[in-house]
Amino acid sequence: MTPESWAYAEAYLNEEQAVTRARQRAAEVGVVPIGPGGGHALRLLAAALDAKTVVEVGTGVGVSGFYLLSGMREDGVLTTVDIESEHQRLAREAFAEGGFASNRTRLIAGAALEVLPRLTDGAYDLVFCDATKTEYGDYLEQALRLLRPGGLVAFDNALWHDRVADPAQRDPETVAVRELCRTVRADDRLLPALLPVSDGLLAAVKRHG
Repeated sequence: MTPESWAYAEAYLNEEQAVTRARQRAAEVGVVPIGPGGGHALRLLAAALDAKTVVEVGTGVGVSGFYLLSGMREDGVLTTVDIESEHQRLAREAFAEGGFASNRTRLIAGAALEVLPRLTDGAYDLVFCDATKTEYGDYLEQALRLLRPGGLVAFDNALWHDRVADPAQRDPETVAVRELCRTVRADDRLLPALLPVSDGLLAAVKRHG
């Protein structure tokens, strides 16, 4: 894919003003949210699943949550976890600006690996992860427990700024994301695809049985 084609795909769909404003707030506080192409892919996946219950690991300032809510059922609830309560405050602003009712979101401030074990087994349609890259393998283990059969797990930054595909890159984050991709590919419980949108979106369906 040429850079021109990639840019065309990323800009194929317009973003709502609430998302544009959320991106501005993200830049102000040093958060890097999912790109437009990845966001629209999340919305598509949530809609295809007719998702009612979604877990998000890494609220940020609400960009990815906005896309997930846009694709979920109108009565769906997004449970979103972030260690930074100030970021979650900004996310609430984005959700309110987008017209989402407050009872559609459950924001939990805390470390993901402390919060996720407290959530209910097999109760979720989709788990989206965009937090500490070196914990991605742990998030996968939690997602497999949380998802219903036929549910889907997705990871942002699966290409990690073009570093994953370069074997010379051996920093901890790159190694962790690369290992996640291998683990997901080798797991017979999962049906995966690596989507070259934004910074890469690794998605996998939890097989029935």
